[in-house]
Amino acid sequence: MAEEKKKRIAIIASKGTLDMAYPPLILATTALSMDMEAGIFFTLYGINILRKDKQESLKVAPLANPAMPVPVPNIMGVIPGMTAMATSMMKGWIKKINWPTIPELLEMCVEEGARLIACSPTMEMLDLKKEDLIDGVEIAGAADFLEFASEADITLFI
Repeated sequence: MAEEKKKRIAIIASKGTLDMAYPPLILATTALSMDMEAGIFFTLYGINILRKDKQESLKVAPLANPAMPVPVPNIMGVIPGMTAMATSMMKGWIKKINWPTIPELLEMCVEEGARLIACSPTMEMLDLKKEDLIDGVEIAGAADFLEFASEADITLFI
């Protein structure tokens, strides 16, 4: 009897802010807990999620962010300290609901077997080396990710 093929989720993470780091990691860890395969392709600013020197210091930008729970006029977003305030506010909400941190979610992804793929052209563009990233990351181009994504049941661009 043939083994049933697992469902697969393929996610593209292109944004490197704190508020945009959570969706791909939450979705991947949830998929893994549901016995699905998960792969995330980190490209452009999304690669910051994987950087050892950035992952714990991701910020929330209030400037031109229409999703802020307290409407912030654009002019307010340029005031010094607003990014720190917005980041602190979000970290408080995350702690209140007991969500894992970005490093904890990344560790869960690696431990549970998610494919974390850093975009090789982005790495070159930003002059990054494999040692700049957390352990357990693959470096590959779009073709490798598309091969994985071509068999995905769910594909998301975040």
